Order: sequence, then C-alpha cells, then structure tokens
Amino acid sequence: MENQSTVNEFILLSFSKIREQQILHFLVFLTIYLVALMGNILVILAIVYDHNLHSPMYFFLANLSLIDACYISVTVPKSMAISLTNDRRISVYGCVSQVFLIMIFAGAELSFLTVMAYDRYVAICLPLQYMKIMNWNACLQMAAASWITTIVHAIVQTISTFRLQFCTSHIQQFFCDIPKLWRISCTDTMFNEWLVVAVVLMAGVFCFSLIFISYGFIFLTVYKIQSSQSQHKVFSTCTPHLTVFSLFFSTAIFSYTRPRALSSISLDLLSAVLYTVLPPVMNPIIYSLRNKDIHQAAWKMSNKWFQFHRVISNTFPPKSQIFIIEKAMT
Repeated sequence: MENQSTVNEFILLSFSKIREQQILHFLVFLTIYLVALMGNILVILAIVYDHNLHSPMYFFLANLSLIDACYISVTVPKSMAISLTNDRRISVYGCVSQVFLIMIFAGAELSFLTVMAYDRYVAICLPLQYMKIMNWNACLQMAAASWITTIVHAIVQTISTFRLQFCTSHIQQFFCDIPKLWRISCTDTMFNEWLVVAVVLMAGVFCFSLIFISYGFIFLTVYKIQSSQSQHKVFSTCTPHLTVFSLFFSTAIFSYTRPRALSSISLDLLSAVLYTVLPPVMNPIIYSLRNKDIHQAAWKMSNKWFQFHRVISNTFPPKSQIFIIEKAMT
C-alpha cells in the first residue's frame, strides 16, 4: 500500500446531516438488517434441521441465504454506525475489505441465482432425469465453481482498484464502491473501467442468457400443461425469481457501467441500496417464507426448541421458585 501515502483513511457519505434524520436512518436500516439476517438464518437452520430438505434445490437456497446474510452485513452495519456516531471515517484496509467482500458476495449472488434457474429448468422440463443430472457431485461442483470464480474476480478487482493513487478521501457513497473510488483517483482509471465493463458484460451476458434460455424452456413446458392449477404454481415460483434477478442485475449493471454524465448523489444512493440491501431482504420472503416445506420445517424446529426450553425450565426452576422451595423445606 505504498501508493496510499496521501490517503490514510476514507470518508464515507452520510444519508443526512440532520440528527433526527440520522436516527431515523439508523432505525430503518436496523429494522431492515434484522429482518434480512433473521430471515436468512431461519432458512439455513430450517434446511439443515429438516432432512426432507436435503435436496439440490434447497442446497442452493441455503447457499443463497448464506450469501445474503453476509452480503448485507458488509455495508449496512457500517452505515448504521455512521448515522449513530456521526463518524464517517473508514480505514484504507477497512475499505479494501469492503470492496473485496462486496465483489465476492455480489458475484456469488448472481452465480447462484443462475444455478437456481438451471435447477428449476431440469426439475420442470426433465423431471425423470433430475436426480441423474442434479446429483450431489454436480451440485458441489457448480457451487465450488461459483465460489472460486467470484473469489478470483474479487481479488483481481480489488488489486486493480487499490493500485491507484487517491488524491482525496471523500467517497460519495455509503460504502466503498469501486466507481466512486475511481473518481477520487489521481491516476488514469481507463484500464480499471474497461476491466469492470468487460467482466460485468461477459458475466451478465452468460448469466442472463442461461436464465433466459432456462425460463424459455420452462414456459414452453408449462404452456403444454393442461392443468391451470399446475401452470399457476409454476408461474408463481418462477416470476419472483425473475423479478429479483432482473432488479439485481439491472441495478448492478446501471451502477457499474453507466457514464458519469448520468450520475448524481441521490441516484447513486438509490441504485446502491437496490442492489446491496433489497435482495438480501426479499430473497428469504420470495424463495423461502412462501414455501410450504420451509414453513413446515421452521414450525417443527420452533416447536422442538420451545419443548426443549420447557424441559430446561422444569428441570432448572427460576431462582424465585428455588427460594420458595428452600424456605418451605426449612
């Protein structure tokens, strides 16, 4: 980090300078963060707990929930701390960590959304061959490929970004965002910009094409189904996935590839919230909380936990009860 001698720390953007609005932002983001965290953790625990959910579909769903829980934890807690303490500073190494982790989890989000679309294609269009195609070796290989490629991409983007020399420390975003770091750089960022555009376009075209082709075959298969109830069930499963993918993909593309002439602080904040905060909140609701199998697994897990709590309470009574028992014995 020798070329970072001019900047020892960065200053992030606050959503407001008015104290009342800062408190409001803290409370809103705290609520969103807790909802996202609890929803995704509940999904993971339900899948791990219920052996009936140990299938490829729920394996990918557990990975997606883990990604979402980590993804929102990279940016939102720091933004809440800024609103609460009014201290907008972040160290250079903290900024490096944010960029690296955002690249990992954003890439993994896109990868697993694509894999889940392929999984639905095989399940709906090739049901008799599903277990043969989506065996555990294939699932583990797809998951490993997704994680490895995103980690390698994150390393490349992080190194290329922080090889730049920064002349000012003020980042016009509530987290360390690569396009915002370009703007405070004194050195030429043309290579960085073309690298991001090339990677985003290649990954975007590949993922978008695979999802588009998968759902094209799915809709053709569903169209041939005579039962309207079955058609509605498939469409209700596919539409939310397409909605979340389209929102995440379009906002990420818009944030990383749009020209600087189309940039403004309010628009940048909105697009960043849409692709960093909204997916981790919506994914548990769309993919899991509307799923009857997840409902049943979560209900069984809750009942078992409450029964365990009652057994512990009966075995070890509260101090007040112990005092009454001891007094009665004396």
